[in-house]
Amino acid sequence: MDQHDHSSDPIGDLEDLLSPFRAAITPRAQFRVGTEAEKFGLLSDSLEPLPYEGPRSVLAVLAALVADHGWSEYREYDAGALISLKREATSVTLEPAGQLELSGSPFATVHEACAEFSAHLEELRRVSEPLGVVWLSLGFHPFARDADLPRVPKLRYGIMERYMPTRGPRSADMMRRTCTVQANLDYESEDEAMRKLRVALALQPVATAAFANSPLYEGRVGQYLSERAAVWLQMDVDRSGILPFAWQKDQSLRSYVEWALDVPMFLVKRGARIIENTGQSFRSFLRDGASGARATFEDWETHLNSLFPEARLKKTLEVRGADAQPSDLVCAVPALWKGLLYDPTALAQAESLIRDLDATTVEQSRPEIARRALQARLLEHPLLWWAEQMVDIARGGLERLGHRNAAGRDESIHLAPLERRLERGITPAEELLAAIKADGGGSSALPAAIVAHARV
Repeated sequence: MDQHDHSSDPIGDLEDLLSPFRAAITPRAQFRVGTEAEKFGLLSDSLEPLPYEGPRSVLAVLAALVADHGWSEYREYDAGALISLKREATSVTLEPAGQLELSGSPFATVHEACAEFSAHLEELRRVSEPLGVVWLSLGFHPFARDADLPRVPKLRYGIMERYMPTRGPRSADMMRRTCTVQANLDYESEDEAMRKLRVALALQPVATAAFANSPLYEGRVGQYLSERAAVWLQMDVDRSGILPFAWQKDQSLRSYVEWALDVPMFLVKRGARIIENTGQSFRSFLRDGASGARATFEDWETHLNSLFPEARLKKTLEVRGADAQPSDLVCAVPALWKGLLYDPTALAQAESLIRDLDATTVEQSRPEIARRALQARLLEHPLLWWAEQMVDIARGGLERLGHRNAAGRDESIHLAPLERRLERGITPAEELLAAIKADGGGSSALPAAIVAHARV
């Protein structure tokens, strides 16, 4: 077995750029599902954003997780700032304004992923409560302005904060005021990777509607049921969106690489040295280099991590369009996408469901989906109809896959909280708005209702 670390090797040609995706091809029997879930930290007495450092802070929470629960610290370089924790295949990482993310282990079943998430929340509660810290799971920060939020000193974040606002008016909001739940899935061939990518891109706006959970803006009811989805519509168009090229059935992994090559870079990293390199496409960097640096496999991986479409390919297919969710709905996200994409019958049914959709039609629907969620329309149907069809296909897929827990129940049980809401035609956002109204509806009702609804 080749034990050489190839990350610093120079890239030769296009075939080299395809190698990370081809290396990720996984036999179906070894398919796994991973979950990433973000949340906002607040000081429980004032509901002010949790600072990065200090006696009650992100760093204090991380230190307690290390001391009490066996996590290990990770810094970008020697003496660098603490930016994440690791424990076996699981990570706790920080987003640019201190949002805490569980990057879960890859598991064979959603049951296992859900158990890991529940254990994470329990650990987080144990270390946060003595510090007077609460965590909220919403797609957009319900109270804070950008100026109120801390800054995490990760090397690339400073560059992104300077560059991204030049590419879209809400790019800073994307980085600093949003949270999401993401599912990561495998593929067994190049063709299947692109089939799954097409289905995920087409159905992502439907999932965005079903999981809408960000109706608030700076302490008041906003214009959107998913403020997070509205933010993503005013983001860097070069690196985000629904990738219209991928909807064409003759596309391949080579097509994805060609798209990624033309997206501008953020940086080149050489140890603790950072070369800011915004504006140069990776294609140009591969050809010409930058500041004496030549393109390596590590540079390519770093670049792929800087692309933010609604579904993206790396070592897995990452499906990225859901707001952060109430605790009972987090596991519905990986369950939905596993049911849709891992069962061959369900995948074919999903392809049939989207057969009349095209990228232009879906793109035009996204602003109204952000605003009205399930009450928006796509072609001749409301999004509620689309969501019901999508979830029904996913349920059938999970039932056929038949991965059961100790009680003998398959993974479709994790869709039940979503199905109950769809039966009522509501989203988590509308549940929160109803709770605010029940508490009196005024500004004084907001904090208690938000914390009660969104606390994890």
